[in-house]
Amino acid sequence: MKKSIILLSTIAALATTSFADDVNKQMYEQIQLLKKQVAALEAKMNEQNSKSDDKRITKIEKKLAKVSKKANIAKAQSAGDNLKWNVDFRTQVDNIQYKHANGSKSENNALMTNRLWLGMKYKGDENSTFYGTLSYLKAFGDSANHSQANTNPGFSNFDWVTNENANDNTLKVKEAYWLYSNDTFMGTNVSWTASVGRRPSTDGLGINLRADQNRKSALSHTVNVEFDGASARFNLDQVTGIDGAWLKFCAGRGLTNAKPRFQFDNTDYANDDTKNTNIDMLGFIAVPYDNGQYSVHMNYARAWNVIGYNNTQIAAFQAAPKATPSQQMDAYGNLQFQDVGDLDLATVMFKVDGIGDEISDFLDNTTVFASLAMSKTRPNARGMLGSTESETGHSIWIGANAPCPISPDNAKIGIEWNKGSKYWRSMTYGEDTMSGSKIATRGQAWEIYRTQKLTKALSFGLSYVYVNYDYMGSNAFFGAEGTPYKIGSAQANGANAVESAQDVKAYMRYRF
Repeated sequence: MKKSIILLSTIAALATTSFADDVNKQMYEQIQLLKKQVAALEAKMNEQNSKSDDKRITKIEKKLAKVSKKANIAKAQSAGDNLKWNVDFRTQVDNIQYKHANGSKSENNALMTNRLWLGMKYKGDENSTFYGTLSYLKAFGDSANHSQANTNPGFSNFDWVTNENANDNTLKVKEAYWLYSNDTFMGTNVSWTASVGRRPSTDGLGINLRADQNRKSALSHTVNVEFDGASARFNLDQVTGIDGAWLKFCAGRGLTNAKPRFQFDNTDYANDDTKNTNIDMLGFIAVPYDNGQYSVHMNYARAWNVIGYNNTQIAAFQAAPKATPSQQMDAYGNLQFQDVGDLDLATVMFKVDGIGDEISDFLDNTTVFASLAMSKTRPNARGMLGSTESETGHSIWIGANAPCPISPDNAKIGIEWNKGSKYWRSMTYGEDTMSGSKIATRGQAWEIYRTQKLTKALSFGLSYVYVNYDYMGSNAFFGAEGTPYKIGSAQANGANAVESAQDVKAYMRYRF
């Protein structure tokens, strides 16, 4: 009986074990099947999610494209990344006094003018930028005889100085040029720029201090005149190891000989042999050293075929009746420019931005400079400056610009002195002074000025200029009209030359 029970128990246990193995196997297979189903489901869900994400991304991209399009339209309307404008508007009053060699005096106690500069800039790509300036300079209201300044047929609208002379309220192009820049030149570490157009050739280094603005291209001791041309600058500090060294080549044309359009003899824009030949200028500007505090600046230029009048024309002008305005205009009209020769100009300026090394805040923010310049005429048979010989002139110009002790944080004071020799001749016809270019003085000139920033946009300036001439013809052109007769001589008295001049001016200026 017991054996039967044991046998039955053994059979039951084996049967149970076999059943459990079958169950476990079935469960394992079911689990594996579930895993496969879950994996397939996850893959399907991921695929659906990926498609959904792609759809969402596509929708977002479409929305961004629409937003970008609207943003570009808004930028175009607001000039965000397109043509950017700035404004420089100056209202000025000048008290001008002249003392003539024959003892007479001329004056204008309150010459009031408005000057507007509309600056523009557009960066078309990473390397190229366009710059331009539109300008007008006009006395208040209408002018006597309804003709502003000496425009008929005088020199107020002469191309070299069209934006520095009081004229009408017409906007004129003062600057318009493109500038290309690159960090390398022909595989070297020389960064460089190239530019062509209506040049930024007024208010250069020197004048920019008392003009309270950033310097433009030229060194203003010898060149401060509007003209059209080209330049190429090469920064040499990386290859020479000399701090701030660079070299710029410049070329320009100051007068073009060409007939006007619609010639009946089919010679439109051909050379006109009855008129002056082209006036061209070629030169360079160099900075051999500039460490941010101490710097040296140099330039040399030659101008070909510069213009002037001969002695016969001047004598006829002086003898012509000029009792009435029409007679005066007739006398001017009989003067015709002629090619009188070539001119060399050279300058070297030493400049210090900050005296000493942290001696005081006043000295740290003081700028001083000394400039030496030379001019040399190369006359043709007509003669230059009243001489058929080559004549050399010299000029020295020193100045200081420092914080005003009363309000050193927002005001500057300055003092300048310059002296020119008998045959000194600069091309500074565009110097923005109502009494004539003080830098061109054959004699001595002094200036004391103060500039002050009132608000972010508004500034104020006050200046006193006094010029004492030793020789006449300082502000003339290059022919016989520039003859340096001694002040007090019979020729100077006969021409009623200016012996001394002064200009007291005050202005308000708005810039943004």
